[in-house]
Amino acid sequence: MPLTDEDEVISAAFRKAGMKATRQRLEIYRELTGTDAHPDAETVFKRVRRKIPTISFDTVYRTLHTLEQAGLVVRIGPALDRARFDACLDPHHHFVCEQCGSIIDFQDDKLNGQPPFWTVSRIGSVHSISYVLRGVCLRCKKGQGEKPDR
Repeated sequence: MPLTDEDEVISAAFRKAGMKATRQRLEIYRELTGTDAHPDAETVFKRVRRKIPTISFDTVYRTLHTLEQAGLVVRIGPALDRARFDACLDPHHHFVCEQCGSIIDFQDDKLNGQPPFWTVSRIGSVHSISYVLRGVCLRCKKGQGEKPDR
């Protein structure tokens, strides 16, 4: 199967992180970059298995953690008892709906900076800041929310 331009970009990111670009890793990462739903490992497994029927859950789970360690995805959670993953590495924050479980990305420049109330020298150095807000999304408030296919 020939590599697409997107695959070449992903492969280059993998090489830069010291990882081989296997078909399984490409499909898993493509699944994450193709959604803003912040899927958990089980959802990624189910979706990738449609393309690679022989892939195991363990392979998906270990790959997600390898991608996290390489800095190519971030773990959000645990949200609703399952870690969720996000391939968007641009500074942003998350809103978690406590009714339907959806996770919504949002930007807020005021939240992106280092809060003045942190005394960083006492606790260590801060590499990134990400807030997770919890509440009820507008769809659920209107009675239109439903469990997302994470």
